[in-house]
Amino acid sequence: MEPQVKKLHAVVAGGVNMDICGKPALALRMRDSNPGFVSLKPGGVGRNIAHNLCLLGMDVSLIAAIGGDVYGSSLMDGCRSLGMDMSMARVEPQRRSSTYLYVTDEMGDMCVGIADMDIAECVTPEHLASCIDRINSADALVLDTNLSAEAIRFLAAACTVPIYSDPVSTAKAMKLLPVLDRIYALKPNALEARYLTGEAEPEKAAERFLEMGVKRVFISLGTEGMLYASADGIGRVPCCPANMIDATGAGDAAMAAIVWGGTQGFSAQKCAAAAAKAGAIAVECELQTAPISAHRLLFDIKYKIQKGDSSCSAKTMISSYPILKAAASPFTAPPAARKQKSLYWISSVTAPPLAAAAR
Repeated sequence: MEPQVKKLHAVVAGGVNMDICGKPALALRMRDSNPGFVSLKPGGVGRNIAHNLCLLGMDVSLIAAIGGDVYGSSLMDGCRSLGMDMSMARVEPQRRSSTYLYVTDEMGDMCVGIADMDIAECVTPEHLASCIDRINSADALVLDTNLSAEAIRFLAAACTVPIYSDPVSTAKAMKLLPVLDRIYALKPNALEARYLTGEAEPEKAAERFLEMGVKRVFISLGTEGMLYASADGIGRVPCCPANMIDATGAGDAAMAAIVWGGTQGFSAQKCAAAAAKAGAIAVECELQTAPISAHRLLFDIKYKIQKGDSSCSAKTMISSYPILKAAASPFTAPPAARKQKSLYWISSVTAPPLAAAAR
């Protein structure tokens, strides 16, 4: 019998942008033109986390700022098609939507990126104040540091539900420093943890976070897995083996698993194991398929993690359930869409309803 999962509500406040990715066919040559592949897909830390939470069966409301351009229309339509409540998002007709341009190496690991995300400043404390009653009626708030420092301080002071946060980058992570005692769960990488605590060793950094008031800490350690810490202790979980296609978005998938597990009542250790699985599934997403393809596989976390199995690879998880195997198959665009590389095609591909996928 399939495990019963509570239907909960998360509010996500953060970045929504269009991702433009370039991946070379061979080893990347700097200061030169590289033959390869270019893809356009919805992204942004907040949007990606919200997307994955939808696929994990949660009701999700997204607070973000979106421009009045073609990217903005596509992003808004795409989020709604996934089932996100967009009533608290701000549409700024005179502003351009947030865009993230990045280049990976031939293995899919990011080498450099440029973020045009000034529109995030439109998510002001005044706007958040108009949403605070709805935020506090949810089961969790997830925020990323693409929000302004003022917006983060307001949410930390006014929010009464558990706050989960992703520091995003070392530069933006410092916005969290004054409010760490209000954060329930934090997921930095090792470098961000060092910047925030001054501790080079992950275990010492985790201990310092706990001393600063964070209730749960999850430090991403790359190929070494994830460190977790709470009042119950500190430990590590290994990475799940995976065939990496594109590492971008793996951290967002892991963060969604942490939020989902936390709201389901999982221990920090089980949340970390769920995050490791989610990251492994996400990196196997092919650039030329719809981004939803890899994220559909997050459904499997519900089954494997509740059975206590933390050792299987992403491919093993896929083969365990026919619906997941079908979802993992490369998505082929219609001929016209392949020819046009249309933004509409990318934004219009959606996941099956949760009930159908869980059958």
